Amino acid sequence: MTIQNLRNIAIIAHVDHGKTTLIDSILRQSGTFRANQEVEERIMDSNDLEKERGITILAKCTSVLWEETKINIIDTPGHADFGGEVERILNMADGVILLIDAAEGPLPQTKFVLGKALAQGIRPIVVVNKIDRADARPVEVLNEVFDLFVSLDASEEQLDFPVLYASGRDGWCTPELDGPRENLHPMLDLILEHVPSPKVDKNGPFKMLATILNADPYLGRILVGRVVSGTAKVNMPVKAMNLDGKTVEQFRLSKLLTFSGIQKVPADTVQAGDIICIAGMADASVADTICDLSVSEPVPATPIDPPTMAVTITVNDSPLAGKEGKKLTSNMIRDRLMSEAESNVAIRVTESENRDSFELAGRGELQIGVLLETMRREGFEMSVSRPRVLLKKDESGQTVEPYEEIIIDIDDEYTGVVIEKMTERKADIIDMRPSSHGKTRVIFACPSRGMIGYQSQFLTDTRGTGVLNRQFKEYGPYKGDIAGRRNGALISTETGKAVAYAIWKLQDRGVMFITHNDDVYEGMIVGENSRDTDLDINVTKAKQLTNVRASGTDEACTLVTPRKLTLEAMMSYINDDELVEITPKTIRLRKRYLTPNERDLAKKAAKKAAG
Repeated sequence: MTIQNLRNIAIIAHVDHGKTTLIDSILRQSGTFRANQEVEERIMDSNDLEKERGITILAKCTSVLWEETKINIIDTPGHADFGGEVERILNMADGVILLIDAAEGPLPQTKFVLGKALAQGIRPIVVVNKIDRADARPVEVLNEVFDLFVSLDASEEQLDFPVLYASGRDGWCTPELDGPRENLHPMLDLILEHVPSPKVDKNGPFKMLATILNADPYLGRILVGRVVSGTAKVNMPVKAMNLDGKTVEQFRLSKLLTFSGIQKVPADTVQAGDIICIAGMADASVADTICDLSVSEPVPATPIDPPTMAVTITVNDSPLAGKEGKKLTSNMIRDRLMSEAESNVAIRVTESENRDSFELAGRGELQIGVLLETMRREGFEMSVSRPRVLLKKDESGQTVEPYEEIIIDIDDEYTGVVIEKMTERKADIIDMRPSSHGKTRVIFACPSRGMIGYQSQFLTDTRGTGVLNRQFKEYGPYKGDIAGRRNGALISTETGKAVAYAIWKLQDRGVMFITHNDDVYEGMIVGENSRDTDLDINVTKAKQLTNVRASGTDEACTLVTPRKLTLEAMMSYINDDELVEITPKTIRLRKRYLTPNERDLAKKAAKKAAG
C-alpha cells in the first residue's frame, strides 16, 4: 500500500453526540463484516463500563478499505475527564470529522478538541448528526459552528469547511438538508477527496510517536502510534526516547501489528504514514519516540495536562471488611494502581510515607470513578475520601486553583434557582442567551471545587430536565471557602440488620439510603438528615412484642423508596470527615471515625490545630 492510498482521520465530538454509533455504520457499509455476520451495537466500546454508560473512555483505532484506499479511523472519548487521550490522538490524524448534535449544538469538549485540531492546521469535515431528532435545528447549529470556528481563529481555508447532514444510527448522510437519505458513501468519498494523505518521509530512518498505551494478555505492553518516517521490520533493534531526547530503553520489535477492520493483524514490515501497534518494550510509554538507533532528535509531542483533582484511597477497615471482596491488602491496591498509572498517562498515583494510603490524582470525578468502579468489579475492597482540587502556586507566589467553563441548558423557569446555586459556589456568568424550545443557555466560569457534588443538586433543581457540561478552562485566583453539603447525616449507632419498623419510625427525620434487612454498623451513614446537624439513630431496633393481641392495633409499615447514589455521586456527596466504602457487591457511606467518642476527639483536635 502506498502513502497516496492511505488516510488517517479522527472523529471528535462531545459526549453522546454519536461518534461510536457512526463508526458502527461505516464499518457495516464499507464491507468490513460479512452480510450474515452478527455484530453487536457500539462495537468500538470494548469494555463493560463503556457499554453500560454509553460513553467512550479509551481511544481506539479501526480501519476500513474504500475504493482501494485504507482509511484509519480513530474513535476518541467525548468526556472532558478523558481529554488527555484526545489531545495526543490528533498527532496521528491528518484530518478530523467534527460531529455536532443537531439539537444541542457545539458544547465544551467540542470547543476544546476543535481548538487543538485547528492549531495543528487540520481542515475539519463538519457532520451535523441526529438531524432526524424532533427538536433538531440544523441551520442554527451550523451558524453556531461557524461562530465557534471564528472564535478559535480558524484560517480562511479552515472556515471553508464541507458540511454533511447525517443520522449515524440509521446509517445515512447527505450534503443537502433535503438530499437523498440512502447511505454513508458521500462521507467516505469526501474523506478521500478532502483529507490529505500523510505528509511523511518514507526514505528517512524509522521514527514513530507513541500515542496510546494498551495491555495485551499475550504480548504485554503495546504502543499505538503513527510511523512518522522510514520503515520497520520485525526483530529490528530500536530505542525509545523521551521528550528531552534522553534514551529510555533499547529493545527489539518483537511484534508489529496493523489495523484491519476491528482486528489487529500481524505484519512483517510497516511503512511511514500508517498507524501501527508495536510490542517488545518494558519502559517506553506515551509521548516517547520509538526510533532507529541512529536517530538523535525526538518527535515533538503534546505534553500531558496535569491532573486537577485527587482522592485518598486506603484499605477498608469497616466492621464488614473482607466479607465480599478478595483483594483487601494495601499491597494489592498499590500494585493495581501502579499498573494503571503505567497505561493511563492522565492519572498520577502517590504513596504515603507509611505506605498505608495512596493519592490518586486525575482530570475529574468521572475519570477517578471509572477506575474505582473497574477495581470494584475486579474484587477489590477499599475506602475513598472526598475528592479535593489540586492547588498550586503561580509565578508570583499566589495560590491558584483550576477553573472550569460550565455550559448549562435549562428550561426558562429554572434559570433563577440555577444562577443562585452557581453564584453560591463562586461562579461568574460569562454569557446568557435564549436557545430554542423555551430553554436558556447559561455559561459560567467556576472553580472546580465549587462543582464537586453539584451534579445531583442540579438535577433536583431542574427536575431532571437540565443538561450540564463542564470543561477545564484555566488556573485562576483562589476564591476562598466554598460551602459544602448543607444537610447533616443520619448515623447508625448499632451493628446488625436494618429493621423495617425502625426505618418507618425514623424516615420523617430525613431521606434514607438503606432499606429493610440491609447490613449496617456503628458509624455507617444510613441517610441524610433534614437538618444541618448529624443525628445518631438506631435502625436495628425491632418492635417490642406483648401478650396482648387485638385486631386493628397494628399499623402497616410503609417505607419510602431509599435514595440510591452512584459511586461518583457518593464521592462528591461526602464531607471531609466521611468516607465511601467500596466492595464488589455494595457501596456504603461511613464516618471516618466510627464511634461518637472518636468523632468528638477528632473535632477537638481539628479546632485546636486551627486555633
